[in-house]
Amino acid sequence: MKIFKTIARLASHDRYVGSSNTSTDIKSPEDGLAAARKALLSLQKENGHWCFPLEADCTIPAEYVLMMHFMNEVDIGLEGRIARFIREKQDPEHGGWPLFYGGHFDLSGTVKAYYALKIAGDAPEAPHMARARAAILNHGGAARANVFTRLMLAMYGQIPWRGVPFVPVEIILLPQWFPFHLSKVSYWSRTVTVPLSILCSLKARAANPRNVHIRELFTVAPEQERDYFPVRTRLNRLLLLIERTASLFEPFIPQALRRIALRRAERWIVERLNGECGLGAIFPAIVNASEALALLGYPYEHPYREQCRKALLGLVVEEGERAWVQPCTSPVWDTVLATLALQEDPDVDQKPIRKALDWLIPNQILDAPADWRGAHPGLAGGGWAFQYANPHYPDLDDTAAAAWALQQADSDVYRENIKRAADWLAGMQSSNGGFAAFDSDNTYYYLNEIPFADHGALLDPPTSDVTARCAGFLALYGEPRHKQNVERGLEYLFREQEPSGAWFGRWGSNYIYGTWSVLEAFRLARVDMNHLAVRRAVQWLKSVQRDDGGWGEGNDSYFTPAQAGQFNRSTSFQTGWAVLALMAAGEGHSHEVRRGIEYLLYEQGSDGLWHDPWFTAPGFPKVFYLKYHGYDKYFPVWALARFQSLSRKTSV
Repeated sequence: MKIFKTIARLASHDRYVGSSNTSTDIKSPEDGLAAARKALLSLQKENGHWCFPLEADCTIPAEYVLMMHFMNEVDIGLEGRIARFIREKQDPEHGGWPLFYGGHFDLSGTVKAYYALKIAGDAPEAPHMARARAAILNHGGAARANVFTRLMLAMYGQIPWRGVPFVPVEIILLPQWFPFHLSKVSYWSRTVTVPLSILCSLKARAANPRNVHIRELFTVAPEQERDYFPVRTRLNRLLLLIERTASLFEPFIPQALRRIALRRAERWIVERLNGECGLGAIFPAIVNASEALALLGYPYEHPYREQCRKALLGLVVEEGERAWVQPCTSPVWDTVLATLALQEDPDVDQKPIRKALDWLIPNQILDAPADWRGAHPGLAGGGWAFQYANPHYPDLDDTAAAAWALQQADSDVYRENIKRAADWLAGMQSSNGGFAAFDSDNTYYYLNEIPFADHGALLDPPTSDVTARCAGFLALYGEPRHKQNVERGLEYLFREQEPSGAWFGRWGSNYIYGTWSVLEAFRLARVDMNHLAVRRAVQWLKSVQRDDGGWGEGNDSYFTPAQAGQFNRSTSFQTGWAVLALMAAGEGHSHEVRRGIEYLLYEQGSDGLWHDPWFTAPGFPKVFYLKYHGYDKYFPVWALARFQSLSRKTSV
């Protein structure tokens, strides 16, 4: 049979002898899977979960250094280790810091990295600092940096406050019908903006104990700069005019009203402090909350301040003489994806899987206060967060994936947990049939044009990848009451297909991820694999397979869609996605799948795993990217496991 011929050919293929990963064993798919399974299980925590590091660009570690100096709470040893990490990440060609490994120069990130290194003690005359400074000036200087960088510069006294958007704390008092309201923006925007509005309203000033400045990064004296807000669109021009006019009236805001707003914002933050995981469980929000609480007069030893410090320290990754900082942690996501990968392995021990699923159960968020309840007051909770704790903000993608794994394991044991998850997901479906990451119908697109939103990521609209996970799970669950939710979700996915046949990947890089997500959902929903949409997707995946048998796609495809599925090399995680997608579409015996499996076995390291330096996902397309360190571990395992499972079924 074809599958046996494939395995025999793979087992004897001389390509696997002396691979780049120093493995000299001749590996069959079965041997490769066995080694990968053992390695992945060895990384499981004692209590059953997995949590791999989550890396962003150097903006995050730079902000950590700057935060210590803002608060005058400098850990000199940690500062030095972070500075070493930042230096090592400087690009040798363009002299700055990119948004992702191998990426182009990024002005805003480079300004923050330069300032962090200078404030940590690096001399401006040092060669690496001179290169960075020249690159910044060649790109227009620090005044051209994005809004969040300019806000930091204003608080450090490097630019005047007129160089930043008007973010008064009184926004916390605006009624829901107003064009801007906190409920109309994403959860990450809310948690960042509320404490930031306190800092802006009180005109926070960094302690800056070493009195370090970066005037050398400006092409024009900051006080004389007249173009802090380049116009992007006509609507942006109008909103900028409104915002600049409103800012002129700030001195006339009644002090009584400001005190009320400050107290309301303070209560909002305190309610969501989230223990040792911090506000929103994301780094920028935690930093802003920590600084805002200090500015409001909370002493260093106050429990709220202590919570913030522990939350921030919990994001630090120590690596000997260097250290870096995560934007957040990803234990639920890592645990669920590792579990789904192992569930397809026909030879895996079920005890570690059950242990992982049992770890998930107490982390389900059932009755906690949450922002989403404002739009769905009668809906019972049932979601999971992305992080260890974030009860105000459960994540639809994590919830769908967790419930999918639970459903595949033992629906009787986890029946009530699965039901709660399914009903919550169905209730969170947006009106267009899609599903977003944290909210429903968060589609006030005009807000992306306000001056504060130059990153274009203020909102949380439905996306194909999240919709695929939600609709796919609900289809697998199979409750008649969710039939319409599934149908509307599938209709949304059919509408969202690109002319090429691919799907856009909002939360993974990029079209390969989106296409895998959707084809996996179609498999779970039992969509006819002869459907034109499926065949177009399959054809696209096959057309972008690389000569080495793998697949790769750079983050530049977010800037230039014509580069979808294109990269200068293959990666293990994207090859895993592509192979899984093709097998989901009924192409398990295809030549392309066999070559993809060959690539994975060839690239497998002597430790049984894969190690790619490439970033795997956007936090926000075009402005913020992530490397999930687990993606090049469990996605190749998942692909090999499904291939092995298909081979067993074929042999019966």
